[in-house]
Amino acid sequence: MAISVQEHQHEHNQHKQLALIILTSVLLIGAVVIEHRYQLPTWQLLLIYLVPYLLIGHETLHEAWEGICEGEAFNEDFLMSVATIGALCIGFLPGAENQFPEAVFVMLFFQVGELFEGYAEDKSRKSIAHLMDIRPDVAHVIRGDKQEDVNPEQVNVDEVIVIKPGEKVPLDGFIISGRSSLNTVALTGESMPRDVEEGDEVISGCVNLSGVIQVRTTKGFGESTVAKIINLVEHASERKSKSETFITKFASLYTPIVVFAAIALAILPPLLSGNFADSFPTWLYRALMFLVVSCPCALVISVPLTFFGGLGGASRNGILIKGANYMDMLSKIDTVVFDKTGTLTHGQFAVEAVHPEICDAHHLLHLAAHVEHFSTHPIGTALRDAFPDEATDGCVVSDTEEIAGQGIRAKIDNDVVCVGNTKMMDAIGAKWHDCHHVGTIIHVAINGEYAGHIVINDKIKDDSASAIQNLKALGVHRLVMLTGDREKVGEDVAKKLQITEYHAELLPNDKVNMVEKLLQEKGEGNSLAFVGDGINDAPVLARADVGIAMGGLGSDAAIEAADVVLMDDKPSKIGLAIRIARRTIAIAKQNVWFAIGVKILVLLLATFGLATMWMAVFADVGVTVLAVFNAMRALQIKKASPGK
Repeated sequence: MAISVQEHQHEHNQHKQLALIILTSVLLIGAVVIEHRYQLPTWQLLLIYLVPYLLIGHETLHEAWEGICEGEAFNEDFLMSVATIGALCIGFLPGAENQFPEAVFVMLFFQVGELFEGYAEDKSRKSIAHLMDIRPDVAHVIRGDKQEDVNPEQVNVDEVIVIKPGEKVPLDGFIISGRSSLNTVALTGESMPRDVEEGDEVISGCVNLSGVIQVRTTKGFGESTVAKIINLVEHASERKSKSETFITKFASLYTPIVVFAAIALAILPPLLSGNFADSFPTWLYRALMFLVVSCPCALVISVPLTFFGGLGGASRNGILIKGANYMDMLSKIDTVVFDKTGTLTHGQFAVEAVHPEICDAHHLLHLAAHVEHFSTHPIGTALRDAFPDEATDGCVVSDTEEIAGQGIRAKIDNDVVCVGNTKMMDAIGAKWHDCHHVGTIIHVAINGEYAGHIVINDKIKDDSASAIQNLKALGVHRLVMLTGDREKVGEDVAKKLQITEYHAELLPNDKVNMVEKLLQEKGEGNSLAFVGDGINDAPVLARADVGIAMGGLGSDAAIEAADVVLMDDKPSKIGLAIRIARRTIAIAKQNVWFAIGVKILVLLLATFGLATMWMAVFADVGVTVLAVFNAMRALQIKKASPGK
């Protein structure tokens, strides 16, 4: 609600500003017509021009006065005020022509620039604010025999909430009843709905599209996904990039230098000429143009706006960058270090291959799933997931026995089936053989006879290979994979993904030491990114120049320690994040060099009397408007080829 009120107020101010600009333009045209039609004294003309001047400039004059009172006089409002007041007064000097229209027009065009800036900020704000729409308004919680509608912050962990079609998921939890489809676009940027059913995890901020579901909460609102995302977005702009910090410092030093240079330009040449009275109006006019041209609006406004737009564009694609300072780091990435499990792979066991000996593959998998029916081990889960019909096919399972360090034995109808490792096969005298596949090999014997084996592995994510290729195309020179898995498993994944450098069988502390080593080896001025998802990745994420966390399934600790969060767990988003950062930095640099280049040119022309006030206005407000429009491009994320 607070956001909508703020937006309403912002739109109201824009409409008011536009009305003032239109009214001032009409009054300015009327004043010019009166000046050319009637030969009025200078002081009467001043009174006529003061009406549109004060109408459009009263806020700028007020801001300038407030700055003086607070000891922060040297800002763009002060420069505009001094330049335009000087232009209004210059006509009273002997032999000088009045500059009343120019004074009003400078202030008018300054407000036009402010209007465009407001429009651009509004567009950037809305792109960020769409994330704020994920904040849920109400939670339907079941307490006793009735349903209560409460603020999500009042729901406790382990309570049951009801989510109806069209409503936002208010808290993280898992479904205990019902099935539905969830729209996750606000969190992940992914437009395809996700189907969920009983037992599936749901995260706050998604929109329930179809069925009614009951969810048992696993986190309070303050710890929920939606609360953490909103907190990240709200505080992202507080972390300024090096470019933004430089511009702020530059403006604070640059402005007083410009003011004193203008004073020197107005006074020293007339003094040195020996004819102060005659030449002073000319040099004062040049000094006023100097002030108008020198205003650093284009830099002060467009650079932060560019970064704001870049952050908004990234968030719309499911990439949360925690601050503009990380844009600088992302744009200079030369080394990317991946944790394997949960980052390049799904982090969940799945059946990769079935190699039967005395029966068909379907029957072998069917028997193994039955034996592992009550197992809580991830391998048992993988076998059951691969044969989901085992609970309804009518087989009778009895005499289930788990043998420590070997596997599980059970009676399926009239057959004794053993599912386990080579030790179990040796113990029952089954003649097993190894497999050429890399992974966990589960051997199966039926009534003491070897029946075949099942290969279980951590499945590589669909877009991991393309993510690696994209990073290579972007010029990332060093790609490294770290894993705690066995050497063979690490080698197999690295080979499939064409990662030339990998390190296996690492403990969490080994990963930190490895990243420390890689940080020392990276090139000067380049940065290193670490991509991970688990709780044991948090120390490494914090140590890297840029820590990138998988936000969908990643642990809270990893997301907290990271600088960038990928909300849909897709490694391919790493390349997109780098592209967004590089484009944002490029747009900021374009604005800086364009603004400085035009200003230097017009300043030189003004110093030698070759510039007009209209040129000065363009060099200030015109350049600002163009820079703002250029900054708005940062919001538009092109689906460009990976190398661009």
